[in-house]
Order: sequence, then structure tokens, then C-alpha cells
Amino acid sequence: MATEVTTVERRAGLHAAMADAGRLRVIDSLALGDASPSELGDALGMSSNLLAHHIKVLQRTGLVDRSRSEGDGRRSYLRLVPEVLDLLTVPAARAASRVLFVCTANSARSQLAAALWRLASEVPVASAGTHPADAVARGALESARRRGLDLPDTSPRHVAGVRAEGDLVVTVCDRAHEELDLPVDVHWSVPDPARTADRAAFDAALSELDRRVGNLAPRVSLPANPAR
Repeated sequence: MATEVTTVERRAGLHAAMADAGRLRVIDSLALGDASPSELGDALGMSSNLLAHHIKVLQRTGLVDRSRSEGDGRRSYLRLVPEVLDLLTVPAARAASRVLFVCTANSARSQLAAALWRLASEVPVASAGTHPADAVARGALESARRRGLDLPDTSPRHVAGVRAEGDLVVTVCDRAHEELDLPVDVHWSVPDPARTADRAAFDAALSELDRRVGNLAPRVSLPANPAR
């Protein structure tokens, strides 16, 4: 936990250092290549005193480094430290051997989420429901077809028979989240399109799930030593 707090505080410091238009202009300029302070000041139209202040802040946070010229030793060059910028990326939520999407009927939202996940991540995926329906909703199949998404027309399954050790459990409806009697890692409050069976409702649910899958997928990885 101490490491996590330190990382969060480090990221907060970086965001604070970048919360100035002038410093962002310095970062943007150095992202293209190194520059001496005078070159940077001329390129940005910034006074030497103001530039010196910004550089001091960026150096203090480790975003910018300075080195002496190998030619004219009186000259120095500023460079962006890209590995420090990498710290701004939100860390992985956790390692998981599989992601399990759960909704009530396992007929629409969890099925669509699993289909989207297969396109976004190498981490295996499954779906299930707390009260499985008899079949996948026709509206879900049609919405997937309109988006060119491969959604197998498989029989919905109960979560008790699907969940396995190491699953990252994601509930995609409020009802399943509130009645599930097992730990839930992530919850997405996505409205049930089957309540109206309206085409627009299924398309809206698919778009929302697509956005959320795209946000979560980069933050979940396979275990370093997956069980054989």
C-alpha cells in the first residue's frame, strides 16, 4: 500500500507541474527534440526569467533534464524525460487469468461486453448471468451485426457454473451487482436494453460497453506466471 500511495503522490506532483500553459508549451517543444534555454525561449517567445522558472519546476519533478554541450561547454541542452511521462499512465488494475462479465440474464450486456473484450485484449473472457435467459436477446445479436461484431448465439449460463479462481469479475448491470454473493472487482451501471427491446437502446448499450472495455482493457494483464 505504501508503494501505491507513493506512486499516486508522484503522479499528482507531475500533474501539478504540468498544470500551466507555459510549462505544457515547454514540454510540447522538447517532445520534438532537445534545445538550449535560449533556443527554447526564442521558439516559444518566452522571457528568460519566465522560462527559467518553468524549467526549474519541470526539473524538480524530473520531467526535464539538462546536460552540458559536448561542443561548447558553456552551453547546455534541455531534454524531456519520457520515462517520467510514462508514470502519468494509470497503472494496471490487476493481473487476471480471465475477465468474467456478469449481468442478470446473460442475454445482452454481458455477452456484448465479452465480444468487445475479445477484440481489445489477450486476456481470456467469459460471460454469465444471475438469472440466465433461455437465449441471447435478438436485439443484442442485431446490434452486434450492425457494428460488425462477432457475437456467438450461445445459450446463457449461470454465474455459479462459470466463475473460476483468478477471474476479474465485472458486473454490467445494477441488479446483478446488488444481488451477487461473490466479490466484484469492477461495476458498470449500464441500462438494460432488453427492458424496451428498442433498437436504439441496444446500440446505446453497445456503445457504452465499447467505451468502458476500451478503458479497462489496457489496465488488465495476464499473470506473470499463469497457472498451467
